[in-house]
Order: sequence, then structure tokens, then C-alpha cells
Amino acid sequence: MPSNILIMSRKIHIYPDKILTQKARPVEKIDDYIIDLSRDMARLMYEHRGIGLAAPQVGESLRVVTVDLSGPDKQEELFTYVNPEIIASQDETTTEEGCLSVAGYQTKVCRARKVKVKALNLHGEEVIHEGEDLWAICLQHEIDHLNGILFIDHISRLKRTMYDKKVKKWLENKKE
Repeated sequence: MPSNILIMSRKIHIYPDKILTQKARPVEKIDDYIIDLSRDMARLMYEHRGIGLAAPQVGESLRVVTVDLSGPDKQEELFTYVNPEIIASQDETTTEEGCLSVAGYQTKVCRARKVKVKALNLHGEEVIHEGEDLWAICLQHEIDHLNGILFIDHISRLKRTMYDKKVKKWLENKKE
């Protein structure tokens, strides 16, 4: 086995894991580690039937996201964004969101309907993508993860308190 291949056993981290609430560090260099991380992220995203995943969700405090709107079945449109940032947004839409790191909960969230994102690809080249609707929502959701924000941070205090109580009960039952 070549020595430059990194074998990692990553998993999806679930709220209330602290890494999910921390701001991720910028990637300084796109190397084998970042490329392997992005492959692991894509694999986990597909295995868990997601369309987007951020590095903090797999325990890495780095500014990397993967997105594939073709879904886990087709796997035809995989994008990896390194150090992504939203540089423009417009209009609003409210849609139902869920998250691989927020177990058993979906709710409506208001976000920009169109965004323009600047990032690096895995070759270190700057890319600028514009998108709308599901693409824009997914990118905002994943970039929020890089900033330590979960979609449940966008909901009312009452709904959040109810969800937190549910999580606390799950965790207590898990200990038994």
C-alpha cells in the first residue's frame, strides 16, 4: 500500500457534539489529506443519503464542503468547495430542511433563494458558482456548518427548546 494514502475511519458527528458549534479553520494547502477528506465526506454523504456535507460534520474543523444535488443514487454532480464563501445573495425562500448531524428533526427555514459562492476546487483553482433554489439552500446550510451554525439555530426559541429536550432524553436513554 502506498504510504501517501491516508486511511481514516470517519463518522457523522451528531448534535450536540461541540465540533458542530465551532468555526472551522481555513484550509491553507490542498494536499492529499484534504483530497482524502473530501472523498470520505462524499462517501459518507452518499451512504447516509444526503446531498451536502461539511467537514465539521465528520469531525474535521476545516472549511471544506461536498455537495451533490443528483442525490445519493445517481452520484453525477459532486462538487467539493474549499474555503467557500457567499459573496452575493438575493430573494428569500422558506423550505423544509433536515441535517445528517441533527437526528430526527426537520423544519422550515428561511434562506436566500439565490447565491453566488466563491471557493477553491480540489486543484486549488478559484471557482465562482451561482445557483438558486435547492443548490443555494444546500450551500448556505453547509457554509453555516463551517461557521458553527446549525439549521436549528434558525428556528424559534420554543421549537429549539423542545428539540433540545428531545435530544437530552435520547442521550439519557442511551446511557442506560
